[in-house]
Amino acid sequence: MKLFTVAATLSVLFAGAAQAQAPEEEQKVWKTSAELGAITTTGNTAGTSITGKIDARQELEEWSNQYIFSAFFKEDEKVDADGNREKERSAQRYLVSAKGAYKIGDEHDNLFVLGSYTDDKFGAYTKYTTIAAGYGTRLMDLENQTLDVEIGPGYYNARRSTDETENGLLARGAAEFKWTISESASFSQTLSVEISNENTRTIAETALSARVNGAMQMKAAFLVQNDSDVTADKKSTDTQTSLTLVYAF
Repeated sequence: MKLFTVAATLSVLFAGAAQAQAPEEEQKVWKTSAELGAITTTGNTAGTSITGKIDARQELEEWSNQYIFSAFFKEDEKVDADGNREKERSAQRYLVSAKGAYKIGDEHDNLFVLGSYTDDKFGAYTKYTTIAAGYGTRLMDLENQTLDVEIGPGYYNARRSTDETENGLLARGAAEFKWTISESASFSQTLSVEISNENTRTIAETALSARVNGAMQMKAAFLVQNDSDVTADKKSTDTQTSLTLVYAF
C-alpha cells in the first residue's frame, strides 16, 4: 500500500505541475465514467453480486492522467443441515490505480509512472501493490481504431492467501485497443502483463458498449486475471462476466 501511495502522490504532483504550465481555461479537462451492475437471485439459489468502477481521465497540454477505482463482491445465502439460512461472502475485491504520463515529441508518446493496489480477500494474492514507470506510444491511429502500448520496469509487493509476503523487480507491458464500431457502439480490449521472478500476473478485459442515450451506455464485459504461481488450494485464473450501466460525464 505504501508503494501505491508514493505513485499516487507522484501522479498528483505531475498533474499539478502540468496545470501550472497550462492556460487557466485548459487546466481541467476531465472525461469520467461511472459504471454499476448488480445481480440478485432468490428461490433455490439466493445471492447478490455487485460490481462497480470509476474511470477518470484528465487530458492537459503536456500531461495525460488516469485514476481508476473498481470493486466487486458476491454474497451467497446458504442453508445448513438444520434448515437455517445464513449469508456467506464468497468474493470481495477492490482495485485502485493512478497514472501520470508526460507527453514527449509526438502527441501520443509519453513517459509514465503508474501505481496500483489490489485487495482481494478470497484471491490467491490478498494484497498486490505495483509501481512502474516507462514509455508509452500509439502503434495504430486510424479513424475509428486505436492501439496504445506501454512498457517499463517496476517493483511489486504482495501477500499470498497463506500470509506469506514477496516482493521484487518486474517488467510490465500493457496494451489498449479501442474500436468505434458506430455512433452508438464501441469495442475495447485491454491487456497488462507483469513479469517477476516469483509470479507473472496477466489481466485482460474484453468489453462491448452500446449507447442507451446521450450519456448512458450498456456495457458487457469479460475480465480474466491469471497468476502463474499460486498455492495448491487456489486456482490460477479468475474470471468475471458483467453487464453494467455506464454513465459518462
